[in-house]
Amino acid sequence: MKKRIIALVLATLIAALTFGLAGCGSKTDDGNTTAAPDASTPAGTTETKTFTMGIDPEYPPFSYLGKDGEYTGFDVEVCKAVCDKLGWEFKVFAVNWDEKLVQLDSNECDCVWSGMTILDSMKEAGYVISRPYFDNEQVLLVKEGSGFASSKDLAGKAVAVQLGTSGESLLNEDLKDLADTFSEVVTCDSFLKCFTELEGNAVDAVFVDRPVADSYVAEHEGFVIIDEDLGAEQYGIAFRSGDRALCAEVEGAIDALVADGTYAKIAAKYEDIDAGNLLFLK
Repeated sequence: MKKRIIALVLATLIAALTFGLAGCGSKTDDGNTTAAPDASTPAGTTETKTFTMGIDPEYPPFSYLGKDGEYTGFDVEVCKAVCDKLGWEFKVFAVNWDEKLVQLDSNECDCVWSGMTILDSMKEAGYVISRPYFDNEQVLLVKEGSGFASSKDLAGKAVAVQLGTSGESLLNEDLKDLADTFSEVVTCDSFLKCFTELEGNAVDAVFVDRPVADSYVAEHEGFVIIDEDLGAEQYGIAFRSGDRALCAEVEGAIDALVADGTYAKIAAKYEDIDAGNLLFLK
């Protein structure tokens, strides 16, 4: 009788242990534990990949908050079309532009795609950079009637530039001689703050990417662009080191969007973007 009771107890313990192990997962050949299948997920299904795009949220016409409260812009629309093409869930993460690569490395986004200038320093640091997709130039935006017709006219004047941008790098390096003629280079954490400084006469000019300047002039009266090219550059998409396959997948989807006409249709919606500067269309 005692033996029968002991046997029943042992059987119960074995059943309980077996159930517990099944609930916690099982060991793989490499020693890692695999989670048990979710009962709510049908067998054979795979989870949809989520692709998070890192953007400057105040960078029209490439990325900005629309009147409907949703992020939009040329880059945002193209990325969304890429995700639709690949069957990915699309998400947007607003980065601090001066900390964009730190936030990329910390997996807060899967790429930085927002009118980002391709810099050799990024490649040297190991970041995977897409093929260039846009030719850009740096210009000076001033108030209409200010009398400033060239960069030389701004000697002794204050000029604003966004932190973490190629414009800031140019003023610290290649255009340092020009920057030294200014009374002050004021750095702001967004272009909109730069423009606010100009509107309030705190600075005399803003050093900015031409498409952004074009967009601002189109929507705000009383501002003009000095017709002087102060630095040619190209935009690209930055991915983490080791994400070359992901970069190639995104580029392939963009090529498909070019082929089916979607890319050109998106570009046509943004008058401030010169289609002749869109390198994927060439």
